Amino acid sequence: MKTLILGLGNPLRCDDGVGNKVAQILGKEIDDSEITVTETNAVGLGLLDLLKGYQRAIIIDAIQTREGKPGQVHRLSLQDLGTLHYPPTTHDVDLATAVELGTKLGLALPREITIFAIEVADITTFSEECTPQIERAIPKVVKLVLRELKGAY
Repeated sequence: MKTLILGLGNPLRCDDGVGNKVAQILGKEIDDSEITVTETNAVGLGLLDLLKGYQRAIIIDAIQTREGKPGQVHRLSLQDLGTLHYPPTTHDVDLATAVELGTKLGLALPREITIFAIEVADITTFSEECTPQIERAIPKVVKLVLRELKGAY
């Protein structure tokens, strides 16, 4: 199955770069012509070009929730991201809305999208390093993605 593993985030904003770091490790560990591993700081509609043409996508990104603890990992689907809404501008489009719009436009987007979201502590400090709790979570997320690829989740 043609699969995209996509690490999202800004690698210069401390914990926000966790998706990028996980993708970098996976890129070194995965040697399969059906699997593409990449990273980006694109958001919203900018993700559609990256997702086009894949049957499955695994997305790794930072998240901050009210109850979450730094380093906690969530396995989510698009449906878990909440109710879709149409923002007043295209600059505010979230992942779920972008995928819905892309599908309505007839783009060949993945039918299966899994998101591994890591609870982060600091996304405002300019640093290429993650906080210690997030650094400790990175190997765990790598293992979870590898398990997901094998269908063993």
